Amino acid sequence: MSMRLQCHLLAERKHFKTPCILSLVYPKKNGLDLFPFTLTASEQISGRDSFPVKSGRSPLQTLQENDQLEQSAVQATMQGRRELLEETCHTHTRKRRVLGPEDLRHLIVDDKHKLLYCYVPKVACTNWKRVMMVLTGDGRYREPLAIPANEAHIAGNLRSLSEYSTAEINKRLRTYLKFVFVREPFERLVSAYRNKFTRSYNTAFHKRYGTKIIQRHRADPQAEALEKGNDVSFEEFVYYLVDPQTQREEPFNEHWERVHSLCHPCLIHYDVVGKYETLAQDSRYILKLAGAEGEVKFPATSKSTRTTGDMAAKFFDNISPFYQKKLYNLYRMDFLLFNYSMPAYLKLR
Repeated sequence: MSMRLQCHLLAERKHFKTPCILSLVYPKKNGLDLFPFTLTASEQISGRDSFPVKSGRSPLQTLQENDQLEQSAVQATMQGRRELLEETCHTHTRKRRVLGPEDLRHLIVDDKHKLLYCYVPKVACTNWKRVMMVLTGDGRYREPLAIPANEAHIAGNLRSLSEYSTAEINKRLRTYLKFVFVREPFERLVSAYRNKFTRSYNTAFHKRYGTKIIQRHRADPQAEALEKGNDVSFEEFVYYLVDPQTQREEPFNEHWERVHSLCHPCLIHYDVVGKYETLAQDSRYILKLAGAEGEVKFPATSKSTRTTGDMAAKFFDNISPFYQKKLYNLYRMDFLLFNYSMPAYLKLR
């Protein structure tokens, strides 16, 4: 028996605590059975930044029970992010979409701390997966950076929400703290390109995607390039992304798929929207909500190799205004949903 999940935003964002109906839909011979329950979107993360977490209280309860206390700057920021997200969803979402279990694969479950984390590649997801392994590992792991990066990405090391039964999914979506981390879309895209197409060790990506990109988007390619696929230019990568045939053939790879397609923020209510630009602060906040700040610290990140806005701008120098506009339109919803401005280096104006 397959399952469908559907969540409808029903009220104006200005009313703040918006009811969100999540329907569990079971196919039947004679139609569909619907089992709805109501999720109250507790949009106000109020309370002090270093509130105590009482034993037996879930992170979501902690968030809700501190609603009436004086807001910290971090909590006010989080509230603003959720306000804008829901307003944008209400404005730009015309059709109600039905989610299936395959749409929940990116939601990682921590049953001990009652957390749901939607991971987005190229937004510190390796370190967050490491942290989740510490939180769910029953003492097997103590230090996130001691976990090899490749081990953090092995599917069996963390549970996905898609692996649970319908009733279990229902319960977790209703009662667990749901969070996601996002990043300026074009910085994330350039980061994905640099990592997957300019690093000699990523031969699997070169073979899987590079050869196809070169064959389709390079005039008179050399035989070696067609065989190895290891010298894709950023311009060719952009042509591949905006080519309608690309998504007709198969979904985008998760490393350049849009956040709204990976995590469905207009259908699943996220209690916390963290940002790569405020990664350390936002990660501390989530671990405090979970009562886990004594168990694990989010790893400090290296600034030396990260993709910045200035670096992204250089990659766009050789992209024509026509293709810049096509690419922006492709990622437009991520810009709007998460309050990122159109980059000043684009030649669209």
